[in-house]
Amino acid sequence: MLSETAPALRLDGLTKAFSGKTAADHVGLTVPPGSLTGLVGPNGAGKTTSLAMAVGLLRPDSGTALVHGVDVWAEPATAKAMLGVLPDGLALPERLTGAELLTYWGLLRGMDAAVVRSRAAELLRILELEEAEERGVLVIEYSTGMRKKIGLATALLHAPKVLVLDEPFEAVDPVSARVLRAMLRRFVAAGGSVVLSSHVMSLVEDLCDRVAIIADGRVVASGTLAEVRGDSTLEDVFVRLVGERSVGAEDLLWLAT
Repeated sequence: MLSETAPALRLDGLTKAFSGKTAADHVGLTVPPGSLTGLVGPNGAGKTTSLAMAVGLLRPDSGTALVHGVDVWAEPATAKAMLGVLPDGLALPERLTGAELLTYWGLLRGMDAAVVRSRAAELLRILELEEAEERGVLVIEYSTGMRKKIGLATALLHAPKVLVLDEPFEAVDPVSARVLRAMLRRFVAAGGSVVLSSHVMSLVEDLCDRVAIIADGRVVASGTLAEVRGDSTLEDVFVRLVGERSVGAEDLLWLAT
């Protein structure tokens, strides 16, 4: 049952191992309603695995994920209706135009056809995919950045309560990135909640009001941006928590020609 007072997203003890190697180790995270939370961590830290379990794409070995108090695995239909998801490596029906894809997506969700048409046209225009649509460009011909944008459109189409986005700004040009930031801020201002993963610390500092740092499959720091970074920068805190890796004076000497 939907709870109006529960966190927008709560992960409690999510654990997952692959071939005996733990990818997520009792991951816990609380995302308050109306917040924009950045999830940061080095490659292989468990960000994608944790987000996939949080939205019902990957079954955890143990632990729970709740969306506004609704268990993602006990009541998947109710929970997923409140979620808009942009996963890593999103597989899309590629032999469709952007408008056809959004129409297909919306009707699968049981949305009214007229509503789908109106929202799809607006999303294509705002995300600067309108010209590609006019030329009949299929999704298979989209650039990586365009695929990110149409993926975000599928996540937004049904007006979810919570957005979970894995690297939404990857391969997106600066102009489009500014549009995406404005869209996410508007979504949060209207009462929605966002969780996004990113490797770009400056982006997280600019966009997010909360941050969680994950390393070796565990959340090692979480809270408001001010709480986590203190008097330092987010990048400095991140490096201190996950460990700095540097190139020594004797490394790669063969590159000097």
